Amino acid sequence: MDLSDLIDRNAAFTPDKAAIRFQGRTLSYGEFAARIAAVARALKSRLGVGRGDRVAILAANHSDYLVLLYACARIGAMLVPLNWRLAVPEQLFILSDAGVKALVVEEAFAAVVPPLTQALPDVQVIGLDFAPGGASFDGLLAAGDGDGRNPHVDLCSPLLVVYTSGTTGRPKGAVLRQEALVWNAAMSQHVHGLTAADHVLTVLPLFHVGGLNIQTTPALQAGATVTIHARFAPDATLAALAADQPTLTVLVPATIQALIQHPRWMDTDLSSLRAVTTGSTIVPQPLIDALTARGVPVLQVYGSTETCPIAIYTRLGGDLSRGGSTGLPGLYCEARVVDDQGRDVPHGTAGEVVVRGPNVMLEYWGNAAATREALREGWYYTGDIGRRDADGYFVIHDRKKNMIISGGENIYPAEVERVLGEHPAVAEAAVIGRPDPRWQEVPVAYVVLRKGAAVDAETLTRHVGEQLARFKVPREIVLVDDLPRNALGKVQHFRLKEQTQGKTS
Repeated sequence: MDLSDLIDRNAAFTPDKAAIRFQGRTLSYGEFAARIAAVARALKSRLGVGRGDRVAILAANHSDYLVLLYACARIGAMLVPLNWRLAVPEQLFILSDAGVKALVVEEAFAAVVPPLTQALPDVQVIGLDFAPGGASFDGLLAAGDGDGRNPHVDLCSPLLVVYTSGTTGRPKGAVLRQEALVWNAAMSQHVHGLTAADHVLTVLPLFHVGGLNIQTTPALQAGATVTIHARFAPDATLAALAADQPTLTVLVPATIQALIQHPRWMDTDLSSLRAVTTGSTIVPQPLIDALTARGVPVLQVYGSTETCPIAIYTRLGGDLSRGGSTGLPGLYCEARVVDDQGRDVPHGTAGEVVVRGPNVMLEYWGNAAATREALREGWYYTGDIGRRDADGYFVIHDRKKNMIISGGENIYPAEVERVLGEHPAVAEAAVIGRPDPRWQEVPVAYVVLRKGAAVDAETLTRHVGEQLARFKVPREIVLVDDLPRNALGKVQHFRLKEQTQGKTS
């Protein structure tokens, strides 16, 4: 049995029920299952994609994004979702690192195709909504033949390679098995009381496990209906909440903020919503209060790419009164708080949060050293600092090693520092997050120039923008004579943060 069989089972029970609604078109469970089977046949027979091969997708949210996911599950291939907000050099690194066999790309992001063809000429490029070189997704689908299955494919087979920026300055690909999505979905059902009667509105990007796996794949595996928006837009989201009457949705703090600041917020009918689920960062209480004031319960999910992501959560019908708490360990995984030696710390004491369960990643793709560091004796060491109270509820204090979360996107200072350091005038750089009323945080860089070198902040900003996504580009670059360090010579980012306290963008 593989993950696509869950869609087949739902199609057998309710073939005419709406599975996915996207841009005015409804895909029934029967049509969804048939399209998955057709794409699996095409991947295997026309592109030669086999068990263990990687297929990447670079697109905004689309119904065929999910078709491709389950088609890969059917043949034992792995899907590599690409963040369309990344710069082309970042996307090329991931495509090369993952060793992809094929890329499905939306025309809006076709800028990656010419440099990809030059750097990785063996990668087959398929247009999702156009036909580069004559190869389109619908054309591929129509040309497939055979059974669209491979031997030795089951729920233990790897399915997703989701890249997350790392503290080394290069992204790492977290490998998630098919079974991780099954157990993650079971916990989502526990979080939300999710059933086939639900209607999920998905506005967060499917290239993040939050958009993909907190509600979207769990809903499809339960036989519910999912409405997908290509991208989040406040107007469209509020209109959908009123007109489509979804029962559940996931929003990050930046999108909640955008909704509650919209002129139509107070007039929008939210009566269909059983809950809004949020996470990705520490959620400001005023945002929670704005939703609860409209009669909508707010649920919190703590996790990461490496946990698929559901690991710790509050649940509908549970205790939502503990301010600042992200809840209890999930129904099918364990979580602890440990010291530097991996020993449990007393209740109320801060330590590192570690997670174990079938939802946790298998490994980092092609990175044994990073895997050994993160996975120890079956436990995933998150790098996040938190505490657990006497009742078992978790509170997260700080995030992974200086990570910045801006509008729901992860920014690792080391990655931005690496690019700044590549400029010939830069001796060293340190990047921190500064509070921002719209994005929660934005990156700010402190730069020390090489002796005798001269460069202005605008030039350095442009240099970073040529290599990294716009959301990673520092909002301010401060030229300094030196950086604060500890006795071992390590840059003390917290001291730079102290200098920015009270400042906002």
